[in-house]
Amino acid sequence: MELKKKEFTYKGKTVDELKTLDVREFAKMVRSRQRRTMFRTFQEIEKFINRSKVKIEKGKMVKTHQRSLIVVPQMVGWKIGIYNGQKFVPVEVIGEMLGHKFGEFAPTRARIKHGKLGVGATKGSKHKSKK
Repeated sequence: MELKKKEFTYKGKTVDELKTLDVREFAKMVRSRQRRTMFRTFQEIEKFINRSKVKIEKGKMVKTHQRSLIVVPQMVGWKIGIYNGQKFVPVEVIGEMLGHKFGEFAPTRARIKHGKLGVGATKGSKHKSKK
């Protein structure tokens, strides 16, 4: 008995069906915050897609500083390097990322590792009192 992998759908449509849609047509399917952003910046998104197609066809990673761009279906399968303020974080775009901003996938702040507690944790507590 084989388990069949479920194909990803977004609002009832497969990724191939979504790729045929224009950016503005896809914007009508996302949530209101993303929809408003996409209607304001659809020209930037289309410019990014057209500029990136050449590198994608060669198999190269596209690097960008534009963390506010929203992932659209034409980008599914692309390798994108998103700048986090220090380096380009490589991200493989998958269907579940549709409608999210690039910045969500490249955190700008590193996780904090705290030191040990108690005596010796700070420079002042290294020296025990002689009492």
